[in-house]
Amino acid sequence: MKKIISVLMVCLLAVALTACGSNDKEKKASDNNDKAKTSQAQKKQEKQMKEMQKKLEAQKVGNKKVVATVNNEKIKGKDYNQALSSSQMQMQQMGQDPSSREAAKQIKKQTIESLIGQSLIMQDAKKKGYKASSAEVNAQLEKTKKQYKGEKNFTAALKQANLSESQLKAQIAKGITSQKYIDKEVPADTVTDKEIQDYYNQYAKQGTGKGQKPPKLEEVKPQIKQQLEQQKKQEKLMSHVKSLKKNAKIDIKI
Repeated sequence: MKKIISVLMVCLLAVALTACGSNDKEKKASDNNDKAKTSQAQKKQEKQMKEMQKKLEAQKVGNKKVVATVNNEKIKGKDYNQALSSSQMQMQQMGQDPSSREAAKQIKKQTIESLIGQSLIMQDAKKKGYKASSAEVNAQLEKTKKQYKGEKNFTAALKQANLSESQLKAQIAKGITSQKYIDKEVPADTVTDKEIQDYYNQYAKQGTGKGQKPPKLEEVKPQIKQQLEQQKKQEKLMSHVKSLKKNAKIDIKI
């Protein structure tokens, strides 16, 4: 405060009102330049985002286009595009550019393989009598609606996703059916204490940061166990899908 008063007194005593006014103009000019730079940076960023979005949209196919057949069951472009968007988003969240040529090839392959795997699982689940009840589907639908805090928000989210409520219910039914099938047909292998210890030892060896000690095993054991269970289940599921592929007729059309 004293500093500010001192500066003002110097201005008054020196009758340097013009100089002060000049400084104000310079400050305003500087502020305007900063604003202009910020505005230019924002415009540049917006332009880059638009260009990326255009490239991502170009990776999509027509909604009615058949992208693959699995045992004569058609996988349509609409399902492919939804799965593709999800993969693109995941890649962006990981700090990677999904619009590059190499990334586009990778995402395309992952998306089509994932859809084929889902189709094979659903076909086998249907064959073995797995299904979702109306009560289960409705319960999951209500749980989903609650996440949006109101019917209006939920309807807007459906519109944005280009889905009707009946289509969403069909997706929920598929999800419940496939989960039942996976839980029963592809049960997770038990994670041993040795595997948890080995994982922890590797984690502790890598270190958590300069001067930091890793947490005790007891503190992170539940998280490690869960991660290893998910890893084992994923590997087992991939192996299961591979075995289903051996007896399947698959034709990729994109």
